[in-house]
Amino acid sequence: MTTDAKAAQSPFQLDNEAAFRDWRERKLADYPTGIEEMIVEVDDPRALTEQEHEAIRRCCAKANMAIYASRCDGDPDKDIPRLLAAQFGLVHLDSNMLADDDGITSLTVSGQGERADYIPYTNRPIRWHTDGYYNPPDRQIRGMVLHCVSPAADGGENALMDHEMAYLLMRDASPDWVRALMETDAMTIPARADENGVARPAESGPVFSVHPATGDLHMRYTARTRSIVWKDDAVIREAAAFLQTLLNTPSLYVYRATLAPGMGLICNNVLHDRTGFSDDANHRRLLYRARYYDRIIGTGVLENAIPTAGS
Repeated sequence: MTTDAKAAQSPFQLDNEAAFRDWRERKLADYPTGIEEMIVEVDDPRALTEQEHEAIRRCCAKANMAIYASRCDGDPDKDIPRLLAAQFGLVHLDSNMLADDDGITSLTVSGQGERADYIPYTNRPIRWHTDGYYNPPDRQIRGMVLHCVSPAADGGENALMDHEMAYLLMRDASPDWVRALMETDAMTIPARADENGVARPAESGPVFSVHPATGDLHMRYTARTRSIVWKDDAVIREAAAFLQTLLNTPSLYVYRATLAPGMGLICNNVLHDRTGFSDDANHRRLLYRARYYDRIIGTGVLENAIPTAGS
């Protein structure tokens, strides 16, 4: 099948109502209704067994995410997220400016240096977002691993929502909202300047887009209210308000989890947030974040049939 044919068959194309209805039925059938259904027990994430690998893949195929619970309690080995990711085809790291030299970011409170100016390196809460929403189109984040070495003394909980489910619920409410958020200038992240000039140019793009080669859905979103410009359009404002309400309303589709040592999240860049937290002398929060330009293999909307109940 050609690239164009795959994109045309995608259920995320607004003019493909039959494919959407079929996908919607399959998506909702036996969809996980609690975080416990998303947890896969594994021995060593660096070398998964065939059964462990398949359990994680199936979970990601259904809900675009899985949480693994391993025996690597407190092990600071950065090969844990790297080797886990590679087993699912996540190999092209996004080495952003604040990542460590190996491309994997150590998320912990930093009281000095450049990192201290960015919320992920503080103990402050982080609003709903997908990672890399400020990246240009050729460097979109499609896969991510978040591995916990040490949790905070208190707080640091993540909320998670499958971006496909957000699309489904919005399309049910109003296809016009989805269409508006697919506009190429729907959301703009203004340029960021430093002492040397422009450190990052302004980036405009859609919130929802369909990958031309696979037909998969990508979401680019942040709920922040500063350093973001929504297109001056009434329908886009309505769509953005719907998303904000959806994400901040208790729902079976919003999961909450605080990662313990040896636990981690692997996902196709789903929506997530983080509560504020506090460290103490014996508990200093440290998570490794690896962001990739790849999606998790075996989870594509066209390559993977999601069985309906009783099928």
